Amino acid sequence: MAGMVKRGHVGINAHLLAGTADYRRAGIHHYIAQVLRHLPRDVGLDYTVLTGAGADILPDLRLVGSWWGTERPLARILWEQLVWGPRAVAERFDLVHSMAFALPPWLPCPAVVTIYDLSFIHYPERFPALKRLYLRWQTERSCRVAAKVVAIAEAGKRDIHERLGVPLERIEVVRPGVGERYGPRAAAEVDAFRQKEGLPEQFILHVGTLQPRKNIPLLIDAFALLRRRGQIGGDVGLVLVGGKGWLYDEIFAKVEQYQLEKMVRFTGYVSDEALPLWYNSATLLAFPSAYEGFGLPVVQALACGTPVVAANQSAIPEAGGEAALLFEPGEVESLASCMASVLQDETVRATMRAMGWQQAKKFSWAEAGRKMAEIYRAQLTL
Repeated sequence: MAGMVKRGHVGINAHLLAGTADYRRAGIHHYIAQVLRHLPRDVGLDYTVLTGAGADILPDLRLVGSWWGTERPLARILWEQLVWGPRAVAERFDLVHSMAFALPPWLPCPAVVTIYDLSFIHYPERFPALKRLYLRWQTERSCRVAAKVVAIAEAGKRDIHERLGVPLERIEVVRPGVGERYGPRAAAEVDAFRQKEGLPEQFILHVGTLQPRKNIPLLIDAFALLRRRGQIGGDVGLVLVGGKGWLYDEIFAKVEQYQLEKMVRFTGYVSDEALPLWYNSATLLAFPSAYEGFGLPVVQALACGTPVVAANQSAIPEAGGEAALLFEPGEVESLASCMASVLQDETVRATMRAMGWQQAKKFSWAEAGRKMAEIYRAQLTL
């Protein structure tokens, strides 16, 4: 009967879930894990998650593993192209969802695909050649064949429409949320953490994988400029939280160029459990990224009451709203000026903290899960 919704079996490709505690557990992994955790369970849908790792974080979902070792990019590509289609037939899926860019060449049912950003199109020189070519090829093809394309911000929706020609009515937005652990911590807890980690009273924090798109060299330039002008004291540090991604040599070269080895700290990958204390301990979060599908660290920092200085481009203003202080993209002077205004004025910091808490309340993982299930059900409506 028209308009009725049947119970559907949804197959979800989550092979980008990571089993190792490194940069792969940031970004896309975090989004996938949280959406899957928050999918409503009693809405006429049965979920099967296809994954090679990271199963420990999804204890109550049906998982189908793979022996292909798909944490290795080539193995994952081969699985996507050769195994996923036949697996969809064997599992009798009514709908499939790729949670990261790529659909198989053939499927027996409708498909949904999530596209996090188009940075590989905007900044091709910042990606290894093979990675860039595969992402572009698969993203363009998958967007053509998918029944629905999911973006993670309104800015991403516009970008997919304008760059890839996908009609707006075929694109839905499922924004990230903020985990409950991200919030203000007691002063005593923060002080103990700062002492344990040997952190200065004031420091600038950056959270993100070490890769070209994050524009970390620009942040180091601005930090060195503030020190050279005497706008910040020698006791103000710069902490870079995040694992090594790719093409990161320039970052370390910049630190050496300015002789900042004692002032800049690289923590490596930091777990979700520990990350809130880094936000709470920081004077501000600097987020100079050249391009973001959303900019989750911006919202996480705001939820913790940490002032945010961020680039005014792509989806970043959507994440920060009026709570973030935005600087002109790529301009060292603009970034340095914004950071100085926050570092030097407690009144500014207090105002930004209050606005940040309100902005962060707009983002909910429960809402993200509900919206994703709504997209699934819409594709299964008779």
